[in-house]
Amino acid sequence: MSAAGPRPEYPRPQLVRERWQSLNGEWEFEVDAGDSGSERGLRTRPLAERITVPFAPESELSGIGRTDYLTAVWYRRTVTLPVEWAGSSVLLHLGAVDQDTTVWVDDVEVVRHRGGFTPITADLTGVAEPGQDVTVVVRARDPKDGPQARGKQSVAYANASCHYTRTTGIWQSVWMEPVHPVHLRRPRITPQLAAGRFDVVLPLSRNRRGTRVVAVLSDDQGEVSRAEVPADLDLAPALALPVPEERRWPWSPQDPHLYDLELTLLDADGTVLDQVRSYCGLRSVALDGDAVLINGEHVFQRLVLDQGYWPQSLMTAPSDEALVQDIELSMQAGFNGARLHQKVFEERYLYHADRLGYLVWGEFADWGAGGHGRYQEHQQPTASFITQWLEALERDHNHPAIIGWCPLNETYQPLHDRITQLDDVTRAMFLATKLADPSRPVLDASGYSHRVLETDVWDSHNYEQDPAEFARQVGGLSRGEGYTNDHDGHEISQPHRGQPYFVSEFGGIWWNAEAAAAAVAGEDRHESWGYGQRVADEEEFYSRFAGLIDALLDDPGMFGYCYTQLTDTFQEQNGVYDFDRRPKFDTARLHAIQTRVAAYEQR
Repeated sequence: MSAAGPRPEYPRPQLVRERWQSLNGEWEFEVDAGDSGSERGLRTRPLAERITVPFAPESELSGIGRTDYLTAVWYRRTVTLPVEWAGSSVLLHLGAVDQDTTVWVDDVEVVRHRGGFTPITADLTGVAEPGQDVTVVVRARDPKDGPQARGKQSVAYANASCHYTRTTGIWQSVWMEPVHPVHLRRPRITPQLAAGRFDVVLPLSRNRRGTRVVAVLSDDQGEVSRAEVPADLDLAPALALPVPEERRWPWSPQDPHLYDLELTLLDADGTVLDQVRSYCGLRSVALDGDAVLINGEHVFQRLVLDQGYWPQSLMTAPSDEALVQDIELSMQAGFNGARLHQKVFEERYLYHADRLGYLVWGEFADWGAGGHGRYQEHQQPTASFITQWLEALERDHNHPAIIGWCPLNETYQPLHDRITQLDDVTRAMFLATKLADPSRPVLDASGYSHRVLETDVWDSHNYEQDPAEFARQVGGLSRGEGYTNDHDGHEISQPHRGQPYFVSEFGGIWWNAEAAAAAVAGEDRHESWGYGQRVADEEEFYSRFAGLIDALLDDPGMFGYCYTQLTDTFQEQNGVYDFDRRPKFDTARLHAIQTRVAAYEQR
């Protein structure tokens, strides 16, 4: 079933059903500044404004464009459940809503959820039936105080430094689909390259006597293999799909080969209860001493920091094509992947990364949980962070483009004799990640405080702008002296124990031609911000960029890097493209600097 209106593409490429209905488009909307809407009857009366979903009310494309604090917002829409869905249960999906969400259908609460970056699903069984008109009401609370996972959203009134315009309410697609009461949930597909197979776990909504699941793996040449397993004894039956050696094409940046996967749930009499389409890539990630191996090879990870913001739509891509464009622009500049920074990116972004062979590190948007006082905990993550991170891991496990996980970013509480809340949550998120997905390496926290001794990977953030000094600081790996972040001279990490190492943030070279011209004219442009001293001209940029890159490419102990950043984002003007995705530099020249053979690749 096709959709019209904004963002009409199917939102969930890893679990595709033929029948669905988009609810993107015009909804009633109202800001609830005092969070008193329930008492004032907002749940049951028409709302005052109109908004275009899935764009956040702070964004231009929403039609609202209100960037002040929005303590709570309400949405309302009456929809008709298609009569041809008769006999089915109806699932209502919201891709992401920021922050604390409650959904009512015909004034019956159907779901509540905390967290602005992970999906919400409501089963409307017993509340709404196909053929009916129903009214969907969504309330999203987004308080400005208290710890919550905000990512790069500003906690101050206005944007500043590396903090950007807030996102409140619905910011990913809303849609419905009919399912049988006994249906497939999101499969868990794990490639086993050495064994030449895919392991597939198939969670079910419930069991039913005599049911079975059939899985068919195929590619452009036709069927590769199939397997069948009873589905009436286990809530998550598992099966293996072998890949014959002659059909075994590993997924890699050079050849992002994907297999199609069709999953069918059959009743005892052979009736199809559910059928979904998915896909998978056969690739491995391994740790060998200080090396991260992809398909057994030393692949140097030339990553870029991607904030995932657009000027007219904030965290929501204005179109599916915009997601593709960002990956292609990155590759044109010589990057082969990205840290998806402080945001759980849309599922369709990951789908395009899979298609295009683009390496990514999945990350949680944990910023916004800071404490107070000089040596208090910089981050005070709550149990909610663990819940949300597990939801992200469940959603994104199957994407071959993801080659590592990073639950936290730049925590910098000094080490203490006592165990702190940050230690507890950091370790919980690390262990939860390892339990949820043993197939990928886990970085306990990117940069700064490494609290978990057995973290799989070690990294640092270093924005030193002088290439010679930068090379001196990061050049100690061969001596067992990997650069370690501190905070005001205080130790904040457990010691490096020889794990694979990369500089996961560096560069951030500040360049804005307009601001530079204004500075020459004696004007002060506070709206332009970047790391260190702004370069005087483009030639100085190329010289500094090459010097920083060379220091990392020339170190055989360095498995990769992550340059800050892909695009300018509001006032932060240190991208290789501007905020509108126009090139600021000769991308062919950047590509040449980055893509020479790294010392790591010669090991």
